[in-house]
Amino acid sequence: MEPPLGRYRIRLGADVAEALGTGAPVVALESTILSHGLPRPMNLEVGGEIERTVRAAGAVPATVGVLGGEIWVGLDAGQLEHLALTDGVAKASVRDLPVVAAKGLDGATTVASTAAIAAAAGIAVFATGGLGGVHRAASTTFDESADLGALSRTPIAVVCAGVKSILDVPATLERLESSGVTVLGYRTDRFPGFYLSDSGYPIGWRAENPEEIADVLRAARELKLGSGAVVVANPLPVDEQLDPALHDRVLAEGLAGLEREHVTGKDVTPYLLAHFHSATHGESLTVNTRIILRNAELAGRIAVAFAGSRTVLA
Repeated sequence: MEPPLGRYRIRLGADVAEALGTGAPVVALESTILSHGLPRPMNLEVGGEIERTVRAAGAVPATVGVLGGEIWVGLDAGQLEHLALTDGVAKASVRDLPVVAAKGLDGATTVASTAAIAAAAGIAVFATGGLGGVHRAASTTFDESADLGALSRTPIAVVCAGVKSILDVPATLERLESSGVTVLGYRTDRFPGFYLSDSGYPIGWRAENPEEIADVLRAARELKLGSGAVVVANPLPVDEQLDPALHDRVLAEGLAGLEREHVTGKDVTPYLLAHFHSATHGESLTVNTRIILRNAELAGRIAVAFAGSRTVLA
């Protein structure tokens, strides 16, 4: 006898439910970029463009979010608009989900919570902008993103532009390695730094096409040697990155501002990203949009290749 269905569960949008039921390719997308990452109404416009990009690549988009305490995988147009245009939407990482659900709140999912929810729903590929990581002052503050812990225990491919350059990149790479997270450079041997094509640090493995990445995902699942994610680092072309000299100057100014204004903890990243937006006169926001669209396109192609490899196996 099956146990009774609980009050709290993950709900699937109609398109996503059909795709998962038939083995069609699906790409998970986060909702924090809509509620907290981009200004209105640009956030809603970009959210729609991200989903269209995934569809153009041949996959079904599954934007993840929490509406009235209900976790949804595959938001419809109305739900997407609600999260994008409503004030007071909680930024919900994995630890926050039970509280947001129990209190019946709206929540935008982070990299960590989107990955966890998507994997639980049976989705193999997730596209985002940049990962969180180890903060520059972590040796004294112990401040690390929950993304790292989630990726160490979540079997999903995450297509990203590396980690945000405001973080401690080498420490983040060390943490990913020690956590058993596979890192693949997409047509590169260098780890990207979000706004920058090259963070200055190497990657041990690379892949040349989506089919090769799909084979890595299939090997990870069949071998069952660990439960960590596969991070696909997809750098911007050099001619589309933020000007490196401008980036370095703005970052130095922002770090000085943190110390001057005594900004710490969870306020560090929003402060620095806002400073980048202001000091680059919006150019960092343009680069951010290019990043997520490129990642969505690649994730769609990987999902299609992975779904095809499963069909062959079947």
